[in-house]
Amino acid sequence: MVTDHDDANDVVQNCFIKAWKGLPNFREDSQLFTWIYRIATNESITFLQDKYRKNNSGKPIESNTYVSALKEEVWLDGETLKDKLQAAINTLPAKQKQVFVMRYFEEMKYEEMEAILGTSTGALKASFHHAVKKLEIILKDGLNHG
Repeated sequence: MVTDHDDANDVVQNCFIKAWKGLPNFREDSQLFTWIYRIATNESITFLQDKYRKNNSGKPIESNTYVSALKEEVWLDGETLKDKLQAAINTLPAKQKQVFVMRYFEEMKYEEMEAILGTSTGALKASFHHAVKKLEIILKDGLNHG
């Protein structure tokens, strides 16, 4: 969810501090993996919201600059395509981005995602479907106008 390496390090550090401090309260209602993943997800969302508030002073977020750059390049190499996909993912609403990353990149099952996010499998499937459709439109439009 956090694309910058330094930002990811900050989120991971905050996650493990919260997990360490919260360990005495861990009730073992879920797996340790699910509990820590939930903390990491919440920390990522909080970090991204804070970053958005700081950077959003009346102008579009950085990711929108990437999306406009989709239209500028015709030839794609693997690295460029990866950058374009990441830029497109960054334009998704937070929930769709989260579900897409968990399902596509982490190959997480909907049941695991349901336990982590507290959202029904049906809603998760719908979020993933909408995310994929939006990404298809963004990427096709960017590649066709390049």
